[in-house]
Amino acid sequence: MTVTTDATDRAAQILSRPVTLNGLTVPNRIVMAPMTRQFSPGGIPGEDVASYYARRAAAGVGLIVTEGTYVGHESAGQSDSIPRFHGEEQLAGWSKVADAVHAAGGTIVPQLWHIGMVRGAGEPPFADAPPVGPSGIGTEGAEVTGKAMTQQDLDDVIEAFAKAAADAERIGFDGVELHGAHGYLIDQFLWAGTNRRTDAYGGDPVARTKFAAEIVAAVRSAVSPSFPVLFRYSQWKQQAYDARLAETPEELEAILAPLAAAGVDAFHASTRRYWQPEFDGSDLNLAGWTKKITGKPAISVGSVGLNGEFLKAFQGEGSTVRGIDDLLDRLESGEFDLVAIGRALLQDPEWAAKVLAGRFSELAAYDASSLKTLH
Repeated sequence: MTVTTDATDRAAQILSRPVTLNGLTVPNRIVMAPMTRQFSPGGIPGEDVASYYARRAAAGVGLIVTEGTYVGHESAGQSDSIPRFHGEEQLAGWSKVADAVHAAGGTIVPQLWHIGMVRGAGEPPFADAPPVGPSGIGTEGAEVTGKAMTQQDLDDVIEAFAKAAADAERIGFDGVELHGAHGYLIDQFLWAGTNRRTDAYGGDPVARTKFAAEIVAAVRSAVSPSFPVLFRYSQWKQQAYDARLAETPEELEAILAPLAAAGVDAFHASTRRYWQPEFDGSDLNLAGWTKKITGKPAISVGSVGLNGEFLKAFQGEGSTVRGIDDLLDRLESGEFDLVAIGRALLQDPEWAAKVLAGRFSELAAYDASSLKTLH
């Protein structure tokens, strides 16, 4: 069975609308979510990486958020195959990526990343660099396995984010996204489970937001006023899916308001299932609450296009709250502004083109083997 013309037209109409993020106009509502791909030896993105992103831009993705890329702090990463956003060769490679995406008609922002206590001692690319975090503990428990950051450490990391953002603007990117999600460094400060500090950077939710807000403010000062600054955050962590920064909308506002005031232009609210309500008493998901609280544009993400029920709905085979109608209803109502697609775009570079053109019958269920190649 195929999707009706009305459904096809509705999907194309809603998803094709442009949206403005500060000084950037994104041509449609489809975002490529950041996904780590270890295909950059020496931290340098090559021609294959440029082609990988350009292929998705050419197929209709409105905004590409790159895989996480390490800022210029030696403790920022744990792999020599994950790209870095510092160094002459690395930035030259990224410049070519931005050029390729623009030539294909897309827009692109790098995701700037510091993994903090997720790093293991002795890991590359800088083996002597210690794991660092707010209290020297990881998300797995209370054991101290790294270094609690000093004020100098905090200042160095803030400077690294600001420099990376300035470099991104200089070499032609359309904005930046700060990775404040999933249990990495910025999130380690936001979450009470890993932030046990007793100074100004620890304590209540507003204090735990201080480090993130200082990064945002430094980035905002390092780039042009119209240059978009996105901030990705999550309740869940890689090692703790049930973790939560906020149990109520009021607690979430205490975290997000300082970030918005510091200069975030749009929030990327990461959930594992976009259709799940975030708080009792409302159907709004995390992105919906984020937009309601801050008034800023919000990107929703979480298993869009992956499960079989979603694909059946795309193809007109029954109805489901996880199907295309539900997603379009939420976009049309303004619950959130953009939708990010992750693994479905890894498998199929043409995913956006197929959806925008109503070629739903050509969509296929996600196959994990797509992670093994860069195509």
